[in-house]
Amino acid sequence: MREKLVSGAPALGLRLGGEQLSLFETYARELEEYGKNVNLTAITGEDDIAVLHFLDSLSIAAAVPLAGRSMIDVGTGAGFPGLPLRIYESGLRLTLLDSAQKKVDFLDALCGKLGLEDVDCRCGRAEELSRQSGNRDSFDYAVSRAVAQLRVLCELCLPFVRPGGTFIAMKTPESAGRELGEASAAVGELGGKFERFFDYETDGIARTLVMITKIAPTPGKYPRRFSRIKNDPL
Repeated sequence: MREKLVSGAPALGLRLGGEQLSLFETYARELEEYGKNVNLTAITGEDDIAVLHFLDSLSIAAAVPLAGRSMIDVGTGAGFPGLPLRIYESGLRLTLLDSAQKKVDFLDALCGKLGLEDVDCRCGRAEELSRQSGNRDSFDYAVSRAVAQLRVLCELCLPFVRPGGTFIAMKTPESAGRELGEASAAVGELGGKFERFFDYETDGIARTLVMITKIAPTPGKYPRRFSRIKNDPL
């Protein structure tokens, strides 16, 4: 695992130190151990975890500055992409959000073992939490690697982002352009504007970040109930 991380990080323009590498090794061990009882990820084996989880998550650090910024990771699951980014950049103020209590329990325990007690692990639904005053229009970044249409993710994530901040969705190159076209109306309606694609590779696997800048507060009627978001996307 360490060799995969050391050799893969420079391709993203990043460098990992010894302490960071040790934290990633602990993360991988805990992921596999906890995953024996709780369904956290289908990806197993240290090398695959290093490439498909850790390096893939770190691509965001290659695309935007993290130090001193706030980030919410929506639908984080086992902590991706947010927690690897916090391991890389200690100055990142991170909130991890997932609707499954068992996954949040894992993240709480993991952050304790990693010495990252400042990470805020929350169990809840994005469409409900983004309506709370302390969460709405307040984060520098919202990120998501969740498997959902971009126009659905926009309604779940953009309400969290402050004007001037960025929503970052992780997609395949094949889906990024198509989904952005489908989401164009949603992006504008929710106060966003497409900024750019950020293309990268990890161990020969091509991926794309879709980066959407928040240019205005999200109208108060959004987000809608999840059943509406899913069945009648913007």
